[in-house]
Amino acid sequence: MGRRGIFGRRAGARWLHLILGGALFMPFWLLSSVLWSPVVHSGGLFGSSISAQFTAYALGLPLAAVAGLAAPVRPLSVAAARGLCGLPDDSFAEGPARSRAARTRSAGWFFLHTGLGALISGATLALPPFAVAVILMPFFPGLRSAMRVPDYPVPVLALFPVAGAAMLVALAGCAAAAGYVLARAAPVLLGPTPADRLAVAERRATELAERNRLARELHDSVGHALSAVTLQAGAARRLLDRDPEFVREALADIEETARRTVGELDAVLGLLRDDGPSGDPNGPGGPTLADLDGLLSRGGVPVTAERSGDSGAVPVPVSREAYRIVQEGLSNVLRHAGPVPVSLTIAVHDEELEITMENPLPDRRPVVRPGGGRGLRGVTERAVLLGGVSEAGAREPEGVWRLYASLPLAAGRGERIGEGGR
Repeated sequence: MGRRGIFGRRAGARWLHLILGGALFMPFWLLSSVLWSPVVHSGGLFGSSISAQFTAYALGLPLAAVAGLAAPVRPLSVAAARGLCGLPDDSFAEGPARSRAARTRSAGWFFLHTGLGALISGATLALPPFAVAVILMPFFPGLRSAMRVPDYPVPVLALFPVAGAAMLVALAGCAAAAGYVLARAAPVLLGPTPADRLAVAERRATELAERNRLARELHDSVGHALSAVTLQAGAARRLLDRDPEFVREALADIEETARRTVGELDAVLGLLRDDGPSGDPNGPGGPTLADLDGLLSRGGVPVTAERSGDSGAVPVPVSREAYRIVQEGLSNVLRHAGPVPVSLTIAVHDEELEITMENPLPDRRPVVRPGGGRGLRGVTERAVLLGGVSEAGAREPEGVWRLYASLPLAAGRGERIGEGGR
């Protein structure tokens, strides 16, 4: 280990970390000294022999290890090690130790940190004054008399400063070596366990799913409104001089669409702000099939709707997703085929809700928008999250584009369903 490794900034920080470990060990050393002193009949805590003090040290180590099993020990140890050991942040686990394996590792770290720290702290307190005295002995005869050092010849006394400096260098080397041992052990003992990694992965998956859900809500509500408004505004511009009545109706539809979309946008932003109760499937979260008539009447395309079954029996989560699927289907028609007639069938069965939308294929292939294609992907995600299925594509023999989705009603009731749908 080079000079820079012994006296560098990192070595100094690790030395401070070891002294912190020694300070943490003091209560355990004092407790073991109190318990050990009556056995050896020593004269107090600080007047006992060196062997008694090392015995108290040995008895204090198991006490420190037991204390290290406490859950809050790991975050405190991680905070100190992260700032003083010079390791990247991803080397450490987050939060208290919950599992048995995590607590065992945390106890092992606390044992190692306090054990090495107590030794280095003791040496740091005792050795430098002694080394300085050794360095000064050749120059102060009274100091040699006080320390009962024989009158050595001058050549021998000349070696005393070298010996004192060697003691200080040895102390720095021992501290650097102990700090290096702690730095190597930290990722093993304070790093994430498999359970910690699984918890982090699950938390990230939950956050990603929430982000995707909000992105789908924004895409379906705002995207459909913009498509409808764009189509209506273009038609109104073309007929401004020839059909003022149509223009007034188009502007009224644009106003209503914008007003409704602002309400839906507020609902999505409310989810971002956590205004509503989280995890409530029946809480405010957007329109449902009960609001479908308004969507169809102002969707920008003529829709022939056919419904069967009791839509009121559809659970709210399923009803919300069904509304969004129909909304995205209308948006796709507007974007790719224009104001063509659409046939919509919504069938509520005992165990599932089926949605079928068909519209004539456009005369020419639609222009692919940069970054487009998220709508049908969102439909698939909505169906899969409920345990259902969806499919969309051209039916060349019939000359139509068909969107189909099947959503299990059990998903909205909180019941377990088989993977992949029915």
